Amino acid sequence: MSKPIVGGMDRRQLLKVLGLSAAAIGGASTLTACGGGLRGTAAGASDVLKIGFVSPQTGPLASFGLADNYVVKQVQQALAKGFTAGGSTRQIEIIVKDTQSNSTRATEVTKELITKDQVDIVVGSGTPDTTNPMADQCEAAGIPNISTITPWEAWFHGRSGVPGEGFKYSTTFFFGMQEFANAFVPMWERAGVSNRKVAALWPDDSDANAFRKGLTPLAEAKGFKMIDGGAYQNGASDFSSQIAKFKSEGAELFTCTPIPPDFQTFWKQAAQQDFRPKLATVCKVMLFPSEAEALGKLANNISCAVWWSPAHPYKSSLDGTTAQQLADGFAEDSGKQWTQALGSVYSLFELAVEGFKQASDPKDRNDVADKLRNMNTVGMSGPLDFSKGPEPGVAIQRPVGGQWRKGTKFDWDITVVDNTPNPDVPVGADLGATNA
Repeated sequence: MSKPIVGGMDRRQLLKVLGLSAAAIGGASTLTACGGGLRGTAAGASDVLKIGFVSPQTGPLASFGLADNYVVKQVQQALAKGFTAGGSTRQIEIIVKDTQSNSTRATEVTKELITKDQVDIVVGSGTPDTTNPMADQCEAAGIPNISTITPWEAWFHGRSGVPGEGFKYSTTFFFGMQEFANAFVPMWERAGVSNRKVAALWPDDSDANAFRKGLTPLAEAKGFKMIDGGAYQNGASDFSSQIAKFKSEGAELFTCTPIPPDFQTFWKQAAQQDFRPKLATVCKVMLFPSEAEALGKLANNISCAVWWSPAHPYKSSLDGTTAQQLADGFAEDSGKQWTQALGSVYSLFELAVEGFKQASDPKDRNDVADKLRNMNTVGMSGPLDFSKGPEPGVAIQRPVGGQWRKGTKFDWDITVVDNTPNPDVPVGADLGATNA
């Protein structure tokens, strides 16, 4: 029983009159690292902003999530003293969920973040298998969300976005078919092929369907002919029919958007069956060093779109860390080579924090979502303008052309060989023939 005090009021009654609670009596809040993020040990619930993070850390898409834990740690350190939002100092708690490279699980873990963890915002990365179900769940629940490393058409049209209207709570940044064409066509033009036929390995999924419908007319407008090998189901083990078609058509260029294990299978079978295009410009695969290592010498001069690298002249909006410093720090911490996902995943958290800062009340989900849809900012991924489009809530990056080459410190490294779409990124070497 509480002890009565002056005027016949006990301690609990006095606090009620003063508009205080027992939780407000105590000292300044402190932060401790716990689980997947920073937790306010003495801060009130309104002082802690929860960010849910969804990505494929295991399964066939695990290469997309290789750097996730490192990025979370860097963001925690950058925000260790909190930041001001809504007129108060706030701390963050980052709750990480692994999709296991499964879209159904992506839906399930997003629901957990919303209903169980009661996050204020959800961010996600790593192909439509993760980003689309995550965004759909958030949109339905009225939760602000940001995604990346998914072609915007696969994200927007794959979720039945209404042109000119978009979504209320969902935003994304990456690039699309026009940007892929801008990165690939200059390399195709320089490849020295005798014809302009491009073999295309496209499965039957939302990513590939975006390429099938979007990249084909862009390539044809430049005088190239796409040779579609035909839709197939992910997880295929025999690509003989596609290889035979590409050879019969005499295709000397190659592009694709399979899941990484399927490309490994296809590329090895292509070598065995003597399909050796002069230049391979691939999508969704060969983005990370582990994939080049798995192919060995067959990885030489495979080209991909490079949207982030240590050479990019960008830095963190949280603490000023440069792209080079982020890449070097990851290598030192993990003993592994940098990946392009480093910059993208880092920017997810930059944007979430900026959304909180710009909102009058960071707990007002409608306000945060509106600020994200109209945001124009610069950070680790360079300039991102969500208000410009091509659709509301979509910010576009400008990737350059890169190729895998034998490295020095690590076995393989991406070298920028064409910067036509973004001259701010320095070229590191000349374009070479694939498998040369």
